[in-house]
Amino acid sequence: MIKKIIISNIILLSIIGVVATGCGKKEEPKQAEKVSPKIVEKAEKTEVKKFKITALKPSIAEENFQMEVAVGIVRQLGYEVEITNDVGYEVAYQTIADNSQSDDVFFMTSSWDPLHNTKIKNAGGDKKLKKFGEYISNCAQGYLIDKKTAEKHNIKYIEDLKDPKIAGLFDSDGDGKADLAGCSAGWGCEKVIEHQLTAFGLRDTITHNQGEYSAIISDTIARYKTGKPILYYTWTPYWVSGKLTPGKDVLFLQVKKSAHPVVKSTKLANGRDFGFAINSQKIVANASVVKHKDIAKLFELIKLDVNDISGENMLISSGENKEVDIKNHAAKWLKANQDKIDGWIKEAKASL
Repeated sequence: MIKKIIISNIILLSIIGVVATGCGKKEEPKQAEKVSPKIVEKAEKTEVKKFKITALKPSIAEENFQMEVAVGIVRQLGYEVEITNDVGYEVAYQTIADNSQSDDVFFMTSSWDPLHNTKIKNAGGDKKLKKFGEYISNCAQGYLIDKKTAEKHNIKYIEDLKDPKIAGLFDSDGDGKADLAGCSAGWGCEKVIEHQLTAFGLRDTITHNQGEYSAIISDTIARYKTGKPILYYTWTPYWVSGKLTPGKDVLFLQVKKSAHPVVKSTKLANGRDFGFAINSQKIVANASVVKHKDIAKLFELIKLDVNDISGENMLISSGENKEVDIKNHAAKWLKANQDKIDGWIKEAKASL
């Protein structure tokens, strides 16, 4: 259980009395001089300024683990941290931006870069929001289909579904079009998919199904278990790739050319192109966080392995999905990585 470390700001005022003695003449010691009430009043008002730290809790349960880990580390630095109720990305970014000049600290830990760059720009950009280094690296995204159908029909690219016969293989509602288990509105990935459906001429053959992603993808997995073809979007870290293993159960589709609303090219160094840039999740805070050098330094230092998150997400999918479960997952990670955390804390404190 994470113990909150409460910082008490104590001002010690020492008043020294001055004893005057006469010259060549013995006098009774005088009482200490009285201090002016104005001086006392001024000293009482001179106190260390307090500030609050607030973590914005993601509305996606699978992103709460990384928030709880970061909160635990900030608390080990010696601060109290409040956690909000669930908030969407837009609300989180706007809340952070609205406090750009505040002495308080507001931060989120699941800012997808470059996927959310437009959201940050719309909220006020670098003048209001401070983006830190890569908290979580190598977060992949893309379109996948079941391996059996891919190999039987030689499907390698999402553009292959321009052929109505190929698209019809993935029709689950009888309208003749492929049903893509897609991205929830407001996440950012939905704009990439919508952009590509137009850019690749796929609107006549693919339906982008949106809604509660966890429900849609669960239906997709159930369909796969009955032996039917599936087409879906997903990302890592997330539990889906633990249920449907890329290379074994499913295959990523590539795109024949890059078409992305945020970045010019999504092509990897090896020449492959899955249509989505490799993202990193970063900590974003209000611009004034730089006033608190130790906190800003800590946000720059801390790192979380993408595989650790995938493993935790699998626990969520297996039923350990309550808030207390996720807090427990984070507490176990903190305990297992204490030596690493101690190094980050030491370096953060040294920045003061």
